[in-house]
Amino acid sequence: MNSPAPEPALASRDEVLVALNELLEAERAGARVAMETARDMPPGALTTLLQDVHKDEVRWCGMLMRTIQALEGTPSSATGAFWGKAMAIPDLEQRLSFLNRGQAWVVRRLEALIPRVPDAQVRSDLALMLEAHHRNIERVDARRG
Repeated sequence: MNSPAPEPALASRDEVLVALNELLEAERAGARVAMETARDMPPGALTTLLQDVHKDEVRWCGMLMRTIQALEGTPSSATGAFWGKAMAIPDLEQRLSFLNRGQAWVVRRLEALIPRVPDAQVRSDLALMLEAHHRNIERVDARRG
């Protein structure tokens, strides 16, 4: 009989702040990729989808900054390297696939972080962010048929 996996150890405040700033930089990069990609396209369903992803990323940047400040940390002002890597991909389909891989990276980070966060409100906010990233991945995948 296998015993259940042990609960992950709670993260320290400093560990949470490092993880939140890493996510903030990634969200900022994703927001820029979505915005700049949509800006260069003719209006249409894909542009609307990218604008929705951009709004979501901006929303999560705001939440992450507020959370970092509430934990008495300093929000990073950096943009993750993901932005430059994504914008260097000229093919739109390949860039969208790369954007989805970035969203999946955030999902994995959140899934690992959420059980370790001591604060229930922060866990709740991160869980909402996780759900939104799942939805955005599904929307980008669904438009490809």
